[in-house]
Amino acid sequence: MKIAKRTFLKSASALGLALALGCPGAASAEMLDVEKDELKFGFIKLTDMAPLAIAYEKGFFEDEGLFVTLEPQANWKVLLDRVIIGELDGAHMLAGQPLAATIGFGTKAHIVTPFSMDLNGNAITVSNEIWDMMKPNIPEENGKPVHPIKADALKPVVDKFKAEGKPFNMGMVFPVSTHNYELRYWLASGGINPGYYSESDISGQIKADALLSVTPPPQMPATLEAGTIVGYCVGEPWNQAAVFKGIGVPVITDYEIWKNNPEKVFGLTKEFTEKYPNTTLALTKALIRAAKWLDEDNNANRAEAVEILSRSEYVGADAEVIANSMTGTFEYEKGDKRDVPDFNTFFREYATYPFYSDAIWYLTQMRRWGQIPEFKDDAWYAETAKSVYLPDIYMKAAELVIADGNATKEDFPFGSDGYRPPVPASDFIDGIAYDAKAPNAYIDSLPIGLKGQQKVDGSEIVGG
Repeated sequence: MKIAKRTFLKSASALGLALALGCPGAASAEMLDVEKDELKFGFIKLTDMAPLAIAYEKGFFEDEGLFVTLEPQANWKVLLDRVIIGELDGAHMLAGQPLAATIGFGTKAHIVTPFSMDLNGNAITVSNEIWDMMKPNIPEENGKPVHPIKADALKPVVDKFKAEGKPFNMGMVFPVSTHNYELRYWLASGGINPGYYSESDISGQIKADALLSVTPPPQMPATLEAGTIVGYCVGEPWNQAAVFKGIGVPVITDYEIWKNNPEKVFGLTKEFTEKYPNTTLALTKALIRAAKWLDEDNNANRAEAVEILSRSEYVGADAEVIANSMTGTFEYEKGDKRDVPDFNTFFREYATYPFYSDAIWYLTQMRRWGQIPEFKDDAWYAETAKSVYLPDIYMKAAELVIADGNATKEDFPFGSDGYRPPVPASDFIDGIAYDAKAPNAYIDSLPIGLKGQQKVDGSEIVGG
């Protein structure tokens, strides 16, 4: 994409910044004196990259003195690698990527995030054949399946495949993706083991009933249609694309797996935030404004957002497909369209605040499945979350947005200690509550997965 035109004069002062930070609601904050004004950000072609597209198209980056180029990336690994080596200044990332890189799973680099991009937005889709096999196990009401559909309905199908010696192959987008953990969570809640990782075997398929492997998001429908996989977990619009193509059925959204679960983040190197602190604040301000625009007036701007996202330089899918989930509905079986108003949440529920508790949940899942191979105490989880998620930067940016008159204090969680309240059991598909301040107790409460001092040795679980 072309770099935005320079249409204004940069101006700011340290005094103006101090006044803005100290006095939320002041008449107007002066523009930050950004250290780097030409930036290149990466993204993957998914609807939840929307804050980047809107910040660009609505001039929010320009308002902050930033001249941004947005560039789609081939896959999540390429995207992360390019941020690490500085070819990209930042990117739309899987929430697990900054955490995994910082602790050294896969790639070792200190990646941080001052901004969470959205809540919810994923779903699990199965092929028509698998859906037909699941349906006898699913109760109906008024001729339609009762939702949420639990993995209990899939377990007899997986057992049948195993009995016949056939692999049950499913796709997810990356080993440290939200999709991997959500798919694993759903499967395990129904008694299906999605497999373990070890230091010598990073396939994630040790002792697995269902074999999960990586497929890039835009390729999911074609891979399903080819029969290489029989189901997948992905973000939009690639579940709705399966419905439109008539090749599969989305069976559950991540909103139904964990109500208002955190999704993508905006990732930067720690070095970038330290070298360019005002630039980091400025880009966070622009993204906050974009997220607010996406949700304001009861999603009144979503139709315009759909048109923008459908363009080839962004998601490049049919507007009708994108609109199916971006405008408050979700279609399961063809013709079974239901209201899911919070399927894509960009600003409500403090969606953009980088909560430590969100980071810790992902770390618990990494430990659960062996990506963190050994026991870590509760303090380690808190310290790791605080080294990656940067709510202090977010709140400074929020105060500036308020000072500019573009938000109110009520839009942000002032006074937060960085943790959401414990998540009640009713918000999870398996009925297990989550308290981020007691991560090991949570891990130990999950029926399938590593616990305590357990680790994977070869093909066996050892320790206790």
